[in-house]
Amino acid sequence: MNVINKTVKALTLGVALTTTMNALAAQDRWTFDGDIRNNSLAVSPDEMTAVVSYSQRPDVVVYDLKNGKVRQVLNGYVTPRNIVFSPTGDVFYLSDSSLGVVRKIDTKTLKVIADIPLGAGAFGTTLSKDGGLLYVNNEAASTLSVIDLDHQRPVAVVPGFSQPRQGIRLSPDGKTVYVTNFLGDKITLVDSKTNTIKGEITGFNKLRAISISADGNTLYAANSGSNSIAVVDTRKRAITTTVMVGKDPYGAALTPDGRHVYSGNLGDNSLSVIDTKTLKVTTTVTGLKAPRQAIVFSKDKSKAYVLNEDLSISTVDLASNKVVSTLEAD
Repeated sequence: MNVINKTVKALTLGVALTTTMNALAAQDRWTFDGDIRNNSLAVSPDEMTAVVSYSQRPDVVVYDLKNGKVRQVLNGYVTPRNIVFSPTGDVFYLSDSSLGVVRKIDTKTLKVIADIPLGAGAFGTTLSKDGGLLYVNNEAASTLSVIDLDHQRPVAVVPGFSQPRQGIRLSPDGKTVYVTNFLGDKITLVDSKTNTIKGEITGFNKLRAISISADGNTLYAANSGSNSIAVVDTRKRAITTTVMVGKDPYGAALTPDGRHVYSGNLGDNSLSVIDTKTLKVTTTVTGLKAPRQAIVFSKDKSKAYVLNEDLSISTVDLASNKVVSTLEAD
């Protein structure tokens, strides 16, 4: 069966599953995979808007960062999973694994432009550098869908994963998609030109979020099972060392200058700050509420936005590594 036929079959199945899942989800918040918990934070390129979600809540909160208040609460979701803005910031994409869709939303009006049906399990997402392709993990089907956003349809469905969830990143050169697998604790490497698997990295322990250095040579991965951040040489495709952090780390967010990795420690309400040269924890940020992988840095490198479990956003000053303010959800 050629790739086109596989894609058509996958899309047809996705549409049928999505129709069923939407109907079921409308009944008392039926969830397809409600036992799997994650949150998501996306900040628009102009840093005027933040959109947040937590998979245990059916609402999505949109913040006006300029005025420091809630702009609107979006309803009608079941298990919202991941949020990404387009490079221009005029739209954002939000996946919901129970509804089985990726939703395209206008940033200005907050109106739904389109639903892209992918079937139950649509989870982690990342965009190509030009914003033309959206890569979507499906943890139920154990596939990676590649969506042509101009035509809002899949151009490839890549099999061979083991419950890919939140963790998915594109290499800085755009040539490799790194997909985390919850089962098997491994990262699968996908060639973005051919949409085929070209290798894997193993040896993790309850693998969560990942980040990649600007030169593409180093990857950082959160091991929630061993309270550590794994440091990976991507050329050797091997873990070179691990750094012990706080309890139950989900986040592994690399600062824009590449000098530090911030680990979001769910279990002790903190961030561990790792110096990437010494690979030592230099300080711990406290005063948070169950932070996970939702950590976004400002373009001026002065602060980090960290999502709390109650969908409030804490701003961390990177110079002092202290929480300086928190935006509360209504």
